Amino acid sequence: MEICEQQHGFMPRKSTTDAIFALRILMEKYRDGQRELHCVFVDLEKAYDRVPREELWYCMRKSGVAEKYVRVVQDMYERSRTVVRCAVGQTEEFKVEVGLHQGSALSPFLFAIVMDQLSEEVRQESPWTMMFADDIVICSESREQVEENLERWRFALERRGMKVSHSKTEYMCVNEMEGSGTVRLQGEEVKKEQEFKYLGSTVQSNGECGKEVKKRVQAGWNGWRKVSGVLYDRKISARIKGKVYRTVVRPAMLYGLETVSLRKRQESELEVAELKMLRFSLGVTRLDRIRNEYIRGTAHAGRLGDKVREARLRRFGHVQRRESEYIGKRMLDMELPGRRQRGRPKRRSIIRLPQDSFHTRALSNIKVSSILRICHCLNNSSYVFISQQTQESLNPNNLEYWMEDIYTPGYDSLLKRKEAEFRRAKVCKIGALIAAAACTVILVIVVPICTMKS
Repeated sequence: MEICEQQHGFMPRKSTTDAIFALRILMEKYRDGQRELHCVFVDLEKAYDRVPREELWYCMRKSGVAEKYVRVVQDMYERSRTVVRCAVGQTEEFKVEVGLHQGSALSPFLFAIVMDQLSEEVRQESPWTMMFADDIVICSESREQVEENLERWRFALERRGMKVSHSKTEYMCVNEMEGSGTVRLQGEEVKKEQEFKYLGSTVQSNGECGKEVKKRVQAGWNGWRKVSGVLYDRKISARIKGKVYRTVVRPAMLYGLETVSLRKRQESELEVAELKMLRFSLGVTRLDRIRNEYIRGTAHAGRLGDKVREARLRRFGHVQRRESEYIGKRMLDMELPGRRQRGRPKRRSIIRLPQDSFHTRALSNIKVSSILRICHCLNNSSYVFISQQTQESLNPNNLEYWMEDIYTPGYDSLLKRKEAEFRRAKVCKIGALIAAAACTVILVIVVPICTMKS
C-alpha cells in the first residue's frame, strides 16, 4: 500500500522541513511575480480522538491492508479500557469505543491511512494541498476557489466522523491586492492573519522572516532555561556544557532556518543571543573582555550564521538528489507568468546559495566538488545565474579553510585565569565595602557616644 504524496506526517524520507520548504518557495515565487496566493490552514478538532473504529477498518481494507493485519488491529482495540484520575481518586474502568490509542507507535500510521482515504476525492496535487497528520494547508490562486475547496474538505471530513475546528482554521493571502476579501466557512468568516505558525515555523504573508528569527531566539532561550541547572554548574567542564548546548539549545534555534534567507541584522540577532548563552554558561561577562572566538572555542561551538549556511546548502543538496516528483524539486523548477516590481529584488532562500558556497567559514564540512555541483545545478535552473568569474573563484587554491568547531586548549587556561582575576577583584570589592561600612558605623554611632560620655 502507498500513502498519497501530499501526506508528510510520519512518512519515510519526509519531514516538517519538506513541507515548510515547499510552502516558502511557493510564496516567494508568487510574491516575486506579483500574483495573489490564497492559503487556508485547516486544523481538525480532536482528530485522534474522533476517528470512528468502523471507519478505520474500512479505510485499512480499502488501502489494501491484508485481512490478518486488520484483525490484529481490531483485537488491539476491542478490549481497550481506561480510567480517569482526579483529585479524589480514580474512576471505574470504562470502555473506549472511538479514537486511536494515545502514545502508540502504530497510531500515526493508522491515522495517515484514514486521512488518505477520506481526502481521496477532494485533495489536489502538491503544493496546492499538503498534509502533516491532521494539519492541512489548501492553496489556490483565487479566493473563490480556495473557499470552494475548503467547503469540499469540510463536507468530506464531517460526513465520515471528523470535524473541522473553526477557531483554529486560519486564512492568509500572499501579495494581497485591494478588495481581496475574506474566506467563509459555513457562513462564518475564517480568521484572517498576516502570519501563521505552520509546523513550528512562522510564515508571513509578505514572505519575510523577521518574526521567525525572533521566535527562534525565544525557542533557544526556552531550551537554555530547561538545562540551566547543568550550564550554571561550575563543577561541570566547559566541554560538557558545550555539548549540552549543541544538543539541546542549538537545534531549537536552527529549526526551519534552512528554508529562509537571513539578513545580516537577523543573523546578528541569533549570534548575539548565542554568545549571551555561552557567556552565562562559562561564568564570564563582557566586562572580562574575553574575545568571542575564545568563548566559542572553549564551548566547541562555531558561529551560528555559518551553521545556517551549511544547513541551506545541505537542504539544497538533499532536494537535488531526490526524484523529479519530489515536491521541493518541483517548486524550484516551477515557473510562473508575471513580472516582478521595479527595484532591487527581494531576498529569496535559493538565491543565497552561491553566497553561502563562497563564504569561507561555511566550508568546514563541505567539499569544493560539492559546491561545484551546486553551482552546476543552479546554472541549469532559470531561478538564478552564476557567472563564470564567480565559478572560477571556487578554485581550491584560492579557498581558505576554517574548521567550524575549533578547540584550543589554551582557551580553558585563559578563562580560568580571567575567572580567578574576577574572583580576586570581587573579594577586594567586598572588602572595600565592609571597610566603608565599618567607617560609617564608627563615625555615626561610636564617635557621638564617646563625645556624650566625655
